[in-house]
Amino acid sequence: MDTKDIPANVLDPNCPSRVVFQRIGDKWASLVIQVLGGGPVRFSELRKMVSVVTPKVLTQTLRTLERDGLITRTIHAQVPPRVDYELTALGESLLQPLTMLREWAENHVPSILEARDAYDDAQDEAVLGR
Repeated sequence: MDTKDIPANVLDPNCPSRVVFQRIGDKWASLVIQVLGGGPVRFSELRKMVSVVTPKVLTQTLRTLERDGLITRTIHAQVPPRVDYELTALGESLLQPLTMLREWAENHVPSILEARDAYDDAQDEAVLGR
């Protein structure tokens, strides 16, 4: 049986969708996809917009996204060479779900930080035996 014939189930450890789920969940990949949602971007501009990512990690992220068919890399014949990255149609299809996730995270970060503080305070109280 070909793996293409197996129904996708991200909870199955042998399902290839798990790798895709991991890729989308990678913080650098999701940020790159969101930046590229605005159109083609050069490497140096992409790095500035994503912030804090090292050139090595950004290069690795771009290569995996290109390998997965989510972005394209276009080299322009000029001196010095110019390379643009842009979303494919498949990559563009991720923008809406990532935007929803981003909005959820941005809207709920205060509640999450409050929950963390409350949890940490409770743990500290338990250790101190109060």
